[in-house]
Amino acid sequence: MEELRRAIEASLAKSEAVAVAGEPAASPNVQKPITRQTSPAATGARPAPPKADQSIPQAAPVVRLPEGDKAARWAALYAAVQADPVCAAHVHPGKKIVLGVGDLEAKIFFCGEAPGAEEETQGEPFVGPAGQLLTRMIQAMGLKREQVYIGNIMNWRPQMPVGPAGIQIGNRPPTAQEMNYCLPYLRAQIEVVQPELIVALGATAAGGLLGVGTFRTLGEIKGRWHEFAGKPVMVTYHPSYILRNNSNRSKRGIWEDLLKVMERAGLDVSEKQRNFFR
Repeated sequence: MEELRRAIEASLAKSEAVAVAGEPAASPNVQKPITRQTSPAATGARPAPPKADQSIPQAAPVVRLPEGDKAARWAALYAAVQADPVCAAHVHPGKKIVLGVGDLEAKIFFCGEAPGAEEETQGEPFVGPAGQLLTRMIQAMGLKREQVYIGNIMNWRPQMPVGPAGIQIGNRPPTAQEMNYCLPYLRAQIEVVQPELIVALGATAAGGLLGVGTFRTLGEIKGRWHEFAGKPVMVTYHPSYILRNNSNRSKRGIWEDLLKVMERAGLDVSEKQRNFFR
């Protein structure tokens, strides 16, 4: 019996050593608990950003655009983003790196924070429900989606845990580290397009453009003109906010900001447009 006891103790000690070096060892008589992943959308809470990502260099990329017309310069920029190893490493298998789209002669540049599920699938910003609402907002301004430029600070969808089917669960705001890495590509798009003004959609995009930590709430900066890359910036709600708060008050809040954008861009504003959502 004493020999058997020593053999069992030696076996347990060996299991504990393996647990330290690799995965935790499980007792054969104890069933592992089942961990259920809950979507942030189900709880109504936005997940906290992850800790610093060691795979993202501290130094942001240096983007040098070639001489040439806007189409040639944008094509070179697109190729550079697609070839960026950091961007490629953060895209899920079968998904796409996302760069802005639209009219290279656009007066207005709409800027969001990051691609979502639909965007990383199609490789185009704002194509999901929030993007469809943005398109209707642009149309209400008397423009077509093809007449503006639409982009994001991020070129990839910020990573979250994947479910059993290998599909990412939910979205999270990008970290300052992630945005800092992608900002040179955004600046390059602004350099190519040369818009008259930028519309920052939501608090995260505003923080990326104006500086993370420069304001506490969106209300402090919404509806006012700021500056990024030498261009005036109007900060307003993200379209997803309207999807969550579908009231005339919320719609009027974003519409008043867009009226200021229309006026600054020299667009005609009718009396009917001035009274939308009153």
